[in-house]
Amino acid sequence: MGRAICLWLIGMTTASLAFAGTTDDALALLERAHFAARQLDYRGEFILQRGLEVGHTRIVHQGSGTQEQERLQSLDGEPRETLRRGDEIRIYLPRHRKMVVERSKPDARFPALVPLSGPQVERDYAVRSFPGHQVAGRETLAIALDTRDAFHYSYRFWFDRASGLLVRRQTMNEEGAVVEQLSFRQLEIGPVLQTQLMPALGNTRSWQVDRSHMRAVDLSHWRVGWVPSGFMRIATLSRQMTSTSGKVRDVDHLLYSNGLSSLSIFIEPWSAERSLSPLRLGALNMVGKRHGKFWLTIVGDVPMLAVRQVADAVELAQISPK
Repeated sequence: MGRAICLWLIGMTTASLAFAGTTDDALALLERAHFAARQLDYRGEFILQRGLEVGHTRIVHQGSGTQEQERLQSLDGEPRETLRRGDEIRIYLPRHRKMVVERSKPDARFPALVPLSGPQVERDYAVRSFPGHQVAGRETLAIALDTRDAFHYSYRFWFDRASGLLVRRQTMNEEGAVVEQLSFRQLEIGPVLQTQLMPALGNTRSWQVDRSHMRAVDLSHWRVGWVPSGFMRIATLSRQMTSTSGKVRDVDHLLYSNGLSSLSIFIEPWSAERSLSPLRLGALNMVGKRHGKFWLTIVGDVPMLAVRQVADAVELAQISPK
């Protein structure tokens, strides 16, 4: 889609949406939010609430230039800044005097959204509208996607009525409780200065630079017999991961997504210190499983029932000797 059309879509008036809570209306709002997050200039602060944990992040985003740029600054806990220029990501960790450099395609991190298909939404969710209250002082339109089964979460979205930007997102569990929320507490939409996109860390020339060792690999010998409806495999990778003790290890990674949430299967050699205890953190659920000489970690922002069922469906195919 051309840039002029994108900007026209972002600038659509509320009246032109004629929102009535249908699937088509929901798709229009989600698509509008997708382009708004990528194409607009904005800055503000948002809150991530995950279980009992609460974190504040400052964001500056520029989408009007020749290359999308973004700066994220953690305002809680250990100091951390993330700068993105196109598909290059630089993570600054001042306490360790370290910079991590990665390459990644823009994903669905708040306030971004991945456009969904009509059949997918109708199959997995029931769409409804509800009154949108103010978020960060801005009038909103609001929709809910209520799951049709036990393997997906339900979602509620609030969109800025004027620009279409997503300003609040809630994830609901099986009991209807909010298990994760991302919400702007301050938001300004309009031109940003280039200085606002620079790290506030001074001279980093003497810092350690870690470049992510991540590559695409063939993991077809690992078969996953079941994933929740709508989830597709989007990447098969090998990456290096560092433990809390500083030990570096190679880990294979199968990544699935339905556009709203993701599922990962991490595969590495088994070791005796591994724990089978499941982990719950807000919307995130994780289980570990031994598979012969391998250890599998299955983690995703989907219900625990889905994570366990995926874990039971992973198989290693026999590889014929050459």
